[in-house]
Amino acid sequence: MTALCATLFVACAPKPAAPEPVRAVRTLKLGQADARPQVDYAAEIRARTESDLGFRVGGKLVERLVELGQAVKPGQILARLDAQDLQLGQASAQAAEAAARTNLDLAAANLQRFQSLYAQGFIGAAELERYQTAEKSARAQWDQARAQNQVQRHQADYAALRADAAGVITAVAAEPGQVVAAGTPVLRLAQEGPRDAVFALPETQVDAARALLGHAGAVSVKAWGSDERWPATLREVAAAADPVTRTFLAKADVGAAKLRLGRTATVSLPRAEESGVIRLPLTALFSQNGQDAVWLLDGASLSVRLQPVKVARTEGAEVIVASGLKAGDEVVTAGTHLLAPGQVVKRFVAPPAMAASR
Repeated sequence: MTALCATLFVACAPKPAAPEPVRAVRTLKLGQADARPQVDYAAEIRARTESDLGFRVGGKLVERLVELGQAVKPGQILARLDAQDLQLGQASAQAAEAAARTNLDLAAANLQRFQSLYAQGFIGAAELERYQTAEKSARAQWDQARAQNQVQRHQADYAALRADAAGVITAVAAEPGQVVAAGTPVLRLAQEGPRDAVFALPETQVDAARALLGHAGAVSVKAWGSDERWPATLREVAAAADPVTRTFLAKADVGAAKLRLGRTATVSLPRAEESGVIRLPLTALFSQNGQDAVWLLDGASLSVRLQPVKVARTEGAEVIVASGLKAGDEVVTAGTHLLAPGQVVKRFVAPPAMAASR
């Protein structure tokens, strides 16, 4: 009986937990030539020319014929206003032109008759001048009415919003039923043609970037999810910082790169040589009780320890460390949020297939 109870107790006892697997981490040894010779910035591919399109007259929007992201052709109708009042104005102008033309015909006929009477000596010069003046006045009124009719014809035509050039609709600012004033943006059109990679520069990199302006191929662009890198030309750096982000807008001409509008890309600028500067990827940084820190790997025991650091600034996807590290330290750059002090780890080794694809 005792043996049976012991057997049952052993069978019901919980199994010991399996040992936690040794985690693999990526590391970077300071002082080695591991840092990339360029600094990367996230960018967006935009058209060189983007136009906010609006009606040249006010009215109620009754129809929008395009959707966000739709490609359009030059002259294509994009939206319409309720044109009833404009059409009535055009009809009124047409009637006024017809009336002015009738008055001109009458004045011209009268002048012709009285010129004949003057030639026969039945009327004096003063009477003839009166009819000449009446004919000139009627002609001027007809010219005015004709011009006004042309204006009203244009006004009625402005009730249809047309594309000025081929491109893609990148923003919609009004919907049917909305009353819009003349000039109010309704759609945004990114025109076909040259495209730029638009990104934000920190103030510390503005001077170095401006030195690259206009130099073909001085920077490069790579679309996210693609390994192909395209040479580009930095063509513009904003003169003033954005009031919110305090960064400077920069634009790089991507040339013949086949990059669609709105795609996210990486712009790489050559890094200025700086001696004694320690750079780390942002993924290496760890926060402990509000203090910036990194994990250092002990090469002998393959265990990690937390090392507080002081960050000087951020550049793109990297941080500049002012103090806390020295050459020869091996810093964990990936997997930092899964570590604990003293934990034993192993260095990550890329599989052959992954290494070959790099």
